Amino acid sequence: MKKTLTLIFVALALVSLTAYALVDVSGTWEITREGRNGPMTSDFTIEQDGSKITVTMAGRQGDEVVGEGTIEGNDIQWTISRETQRGEFVMEYTGTVDGDNMSGTMSVMDREMEWTAKKK
Repeated sequence: MKKTLTLIFVALALVSLTAYALVDVSGTWEITREGRNGPMTSDFTIEQDGSKITVTMAGRQGDEVVGEGTIEGNDIQWTISRETQRGEFVMEYTGTVDGDNMSGTMSVMDREMEWTAKKK
């Protein structure tokens, strides 16, 4: 009896951990953040391999910028880094996933701004 209860407990724990780790954020998302002239909206894509993510976003000159990050439970984070004439420019995104929606903050240098995203 004790052995059976232990096996049931282990099985339930594994199912819980598997469900916790299976938040799927892969695909195309539409992100909105406040710009100088009001809200700015653009698309970005996420490729997911377990808890690791690769994020591809549009750059300012129409090019693509690629960053890497993680998804753990409902917590997501990624970093975009690019070289500019003034040196390295780093944008750090952190947020929470809620189904087909995300929200969080983006840090750039000493500035922070909020963002929201919806899966397309």
